[in-house]
This record gives sequence, C-alpha cells and structure tokens, in this order.
Amino acid sequence: MTDEARLFEIFLDIQRGLPRQGPGCAEATREALALCGELPDGLTVLDVGCGPGMQTMTLAETLDAALGRPIAALDMHGEYLTQLQASSAARGLGERIAPLQGDMAALPFADGSFDLIWSEGAAYIMGFAEAFAAWRPLLRAGGCVAVTELTWLVAEPPEEAARFFAEEYPAMTDVATNLASLQAAGYEVLGHFTLPDAAWWTDYYSPLEAKLPALRARYAEDAAARDFVAASQREIEMRRRYPDSYGYVFFVGRKTD
Repeated sequence: MTDEARLFEIFLDIQRGLPRQGPGCAEATREALALCGELPDGLTVLDVGCGPGMQTMTLAETLDAALGRPIAALDMHGEYLTQLQASSAARGLGERIAPLQGDMAALPFADGSFDLIWSEGAAYIMGFAEAFAAWRPLLRAGGCVAVTELTWLVAEPPEEAARFFAEEYPAMTDVATNLASLQAAGYEVLGHFTLPDAAWWTDYYSPLEAKLPALRARYAEDAAARDFVAASQREIEMRRRYPDSYGYVFFVGRKTD
C-alpha cells in the first residue's frame, strides 16, 4: 500500500460508521426542498456526493409519490453506498434510492436528465462555482439545484479561525460571493439559509468525537495517523470556539434559460 493509500484508509477509518460525513439535518434538507417550490410529477433527482445518504433518505421520504424513478445517489466510496443501502432498506426506502459509485466530476448521465440536483457538503471537492456550472447541463428546463457550502458568516473572521481555514479550505468565501457565483453559473437564486448549529453536532461532530479516544489508542504508534486524529479534534474545537463566524449555508437555485 502506498503512503497516499494508507493515509486515505486512516481518513476512512476516522469517518467510518458515522451517520453523516458532514454537517446536516433532516429539517434543513426539507427547508431547502421547500425553496424549490412546486416540482413536476415524475420527478427525477440526483444526489451528488451522497455519502451514507441521510439526506437522500429524507428526500425519498418527503418526495415519495412524486418520484418518477429512484433517486440516483452517487458517491466515489463504495462503503458509504453499502451503508446507505442497509439504512434505506431498514427504513423501507430501498426501492426509492438507486446507489451508484462514480466521480462527481464525470457524471454518467445525459444532458437534461434531472429535475433536481442535490449535494450536501460535497460540492467543495470540485469547487462551489465549478460544480454549479458543471451540473447545469444535466438539469431540465426550470430544474433546481440545492447545495450546502462552508461559508464565512462575518466580514472579519477571528484570526485563529481564519488561519485554520486558510490551511483547511482556502477557497472558503462569504455568502454574497457564493450567491454571485450561483447567478453567474446560470441560475435564479430561490433562497439561502444557514444550517443550525445542532446540524454540526447531532449526527456528525458528537459521534465523531466519541470515536477519537479509541482511535488515539489504536494509532498510538503511528505518527501520521495520530496527526489525522488530532486534526479532527482541532476541527471540532474550532467549531466550539467560533460557531457564529462560519457555517454551512444552503444555496438553492433554478436553472435559467
């Protein structure tokens, strides 16, 4: 195993089994869906970078009979899709979700395939503006897109938080810039809102933090792995210190002509 592959396996080990791979909650998913307004019957939906798919299942439950076919739930990592399959089957949603392993930058769909494209906490992999532009051709006329993005909520972030994210996510910007990117990519802005602080903790940071002591013990003799675990703890502490300075923001838009 190469060093890169080993480090990635450590990352997966830290994240393995968590309900979510990033901040989110069912209430926020439903609120963003409501911003899309009336959606057509026979609805076609793509969830990009779905992870374990808690939001996918919320979409499947909320949209229910409106779906024309199962939600296409795409992720690069097969083990997240396996987790989604098990969870959706347990909730009686297996027939409404179609997991698919693939690369969000090379989606295997024809133009005009979807009425709704969804992505919670994953668009940053391509870049916020780049994702909106790349996915637009896949939408039918009047189709909607809904994406969460890590965003500064204040004009002058605290110095410690600014240094942290300059290393962890240097592309992070503010709400106004992200709204402008959405419009520049060819969308009408339907709305935006910041996820509640509980969306960071209930299904993500709290279960992640509970894992860290066992991970420190497991990797006690592995310096690189210990660094990964320490970085996770530092990220959690940053959130505790500066919850009002940054957040995940839902951006919802409709494809323009």
